[in-house]
Amino acid sequence: MATDDLPSRLPVTDRTRHRRLREQGSLERADLNAILDAGFVCHLGVVIDGRPLVVPTVYGRDERQLYVHGSVASRSTAGGLPVCVTVTHVDGLVLARSVFEHGVNYRSAMIHGDARRVTDPEEKLEGLRRLTEHATPGQWSYARRPNRRELAATTVLALSLEEASVKIRTGAPDDGDGPDAALGLWAGVLPLTGIWGAPVPDPALPPGTAVPDHIARRAGTRHG
Repeated sequence: MATDDLPSRLPVTDRTRHRRLREQGSLERADLNAILDAGFVCHLGVVIDGRPLVVPTVYGRDERQLYVHGSVASRSTAGGLPVCVTVTHVDGLVLARSVFEHGVNYRSAMIHGDARRVTDPEEKLEGLRRLTEHATPGQWSYARRPNRRELAATTVLALSLEEASVKIRTGAPDDGDGPDAALGLWAGVLPLTGIWGAPVPDPALPPGTAVPDHIARRAGTRHG
């Protein structure tokens, strides 16, 4: 199936069906892609020896798969196990008139599947390229690429994007037309945004080493 042939809507499975707050759920593949593209840190959940383990790690993607990486010594990235990967962005606090109606404006994606350990050398390198470019576009071409020893010490997992659940909340509190509106209390949204700061050079750099353009131009731009 070519990329252009991917359905615009995500399939519904027993694990991705929206059972609560269905109005916040989305089946649009474009929403899933937008949430993934807005971040670079995910949480990988897996059961090891009968106990749940959730590991933060960076990720990258293509149209069909999510790539995550870890150390070969880590059992959480051994592959061959069912996993759940989540990515969440907090866009603001929803401050209502009653504590019960407080909430969060957010965008979240939850991806289910069996993690596949990438063993093909070319795909492994491509997965690492996507990880690097996802976090810092332009860095793969700028920095030294992994050598054989480094590749041997690194695990890359691939996870299909076909089984995913997406939820998004936007807007004001829900109690503006209820009895608590008569309390005369302020209610609304306290937005949260992230801004990239100015690059901080490594003290070990020789004097006069310029910040590369692909890094310098991100300063002052919004993250997420």
